[in-house]
Amino acid sequence: MAGSVVLVTGVSRFVASALAGQLARHPRVEKVIGVDAVSPDAAARARLGRAEFTRVDLRNPVVHRVIEAAGVDTVVHAAGLTPPPSARVPAGATFETTVLGTMQLLAACQRAPSVRSLIVRSTAAVYGGSTRDPAVFGEADAEVLGGAGAARDATDMEGYVRGFMRRRPDVRVAVPRLAEVVGPSVRTPFTGYFSLSPLVPVPLGRDPRLQVLHELDAVALLHRLVLGDFSGAVNVAGEGVLTLHQAVHRTGRIPVPVPLTGLRSLAAVARLVGVRNLSPAQLRDLTRPRVMDTERLHREIGFTPRMSTTEAFDDFARSLPPVLPAAAVRSAEVRLADLAGARPAPVSRPAPAGSPEGARSTRPARHLIGIDGHAPGVRRGRLTRGHSR
Repeated sequence: MAGSVVLVTGVSRFVASALAGQLARHPRVEKVIGVDAVSPDAAARARLGRAEFTRVDLRNPVVHRVIEAAGVDTVVHAAGLTPPPSARVPAGATFETTVLGTMQLLAACQRAPSVRSLIVRSTAAVYGGSTRDPAVFGEADAEVLGGAGAARDATDMEGYVRGFMRRRPDVRVAVPRLAEVVGPSVRTPFTGYFSLSPLVPVPLGRDPRLQVLHELDAVALLHRLVLGDFSGAVNVAGEGVLTLHQAVHRTGRIPVPVPLTGLRSLAAVARLVGVRNLSPAQLRDLTRPRVMDTERLHREIGFTPRMSTTEAFDDFARSLPPVLPAAAVRSAEVRLADLAGARPAPVSRPAPAGSPEGARSTRPARHLIGIDGHAPGVRRGRLTRGHSR
C-alpha cells in the first residue's frame, strides 16, 4: 500500500485525530486528509501533525469531491455513532448526523473508483440487549437484532455497509465493533455518566457487566486495520469485565439504585438542574450487558489491547475531578482534629527555588501525637491510681 492516500472522518475527536497523525508519519502513507463537520481544537490539531484538515459535513455530497480530487484509496470512518461534543446536536438528531452521514460517505466511496479499502468503526451496541441474549456475543449474533436507540442506529449503519459490499465487492471492508472507548481524552455520554458526582444512579436490582477499550488501544487497532488486509466484522474490547457497581465505586462515586420505571422522570429532573449526562435511553442501555468474544481479534488480526477493561477504566477514572474539593477535605480534617483535641498538620507548600528551605530535604515533616493526645517528647504527668499503663 505504498503511497496510500487516506481519508479519516471525525478528526475533531481524540481517536480519529490521533490515528490521522500516526498515519501521516508512516512511510507507506503518502497523504492523510482529516474531515469533520466542526473544526478541531488546538489539542486535536496538534495530534493531526502533518495530516491535512478539510471541514466537511458528511451529510453533504461534497465529500465525494474531496475523495475524487485527492485520489483517496483508503477511507477510515472513525467518527462512530457519537457526534462531537462541540457540535451541540439536539436530542433525537443523532440518527441524522451519524447514520445519514454514513450513508452519504458510502455513496461517495461507491462512486469513487480509486477507493480500495474501507474501515467503518462500529460499536457493541449493534448486539442490542434482551433477556434472550447469550452470555457472550460472537460476531454473527448481530445480524438478527434490530433494537432501538443506539442499537438501531448501529444496526442500520452496518446494514448500509453490507449493501456497499454487495455493490463494490472489489473493496476490502473491515468493521471493528468497539466496546465503549474510555480514557483521559475521550468525552462521550458513557464517560459523562461516570462523571456525575457524588451520586450516580444505577438500575435497581441489576448489576450488568461492562467491557471497555482504552483510547490508545482503539487508535492502535484502527492503525493495524488500515495497514493490514483483514476484512469483515470483529469484536474489540479489553480483557475481562467490570460490573456497573464496581465501575462506579472505582470512580469514587456512590451508586444510587433507581427503579427502571422512574428513569424518565429522573432524566427530566436532571436536565432541569443542568445535568446533561443522563438520559433514560442511556440508563436502559446500562441494564443490557454486552460482553463480546474477542477470539477473532487475537486469531485473525493478531492484536491484543495493551490495557484490560479494569486498567483502561482506572486510567479514565484518574482523570475525573475528585468528588470533594480540596478545601472541603481540609475543612473536614480541621473539624476532626478539633474534636480529637489535636492540632492538624499544616498544609505543606513548596519552597521557592533557590531558598534555604528549598535546598533542604523535601521529606515532609511528621506531626505525631501520642495515644493520650500529647506530642512526642513531652513529659507526661504521673498516672493517678486506678489507671494502668
